[in-house]
Amino acid sequence: MEISGIISAIVIGIIIGVLGRLVVPGRQRIGVLWTILVGIAAALVGSGIASAFDVAETEGVDWVEWLIQIGLAAVGVAALDRSKARR
Repeated sequence: MEISGIISAIVIGIIIGVLGRLVVPGRQRIGVLWTILVGIAAALVGSGIASAFDVAETEGVDWVEWLIQIGLAAVGVAALDRSKARR
């Protein structure tokens, strides 16, 4: 992954984190910074998974890659929220 890909993954990660948080039902007990960090991680990991399955480079919008990233962000937000709720 090139540096431009990493920078775009970070910017997209912010959006992905917010979308992932919207997918999770109920109120989350995590802050905005944690949401952004989960989104960035989900964007980077999701890009890697999409590349591994050869769906990262398609014509037009990469819907499959976006769905993978949003799904990972939702799982990350839910897991982090659950760990915060136990404390």
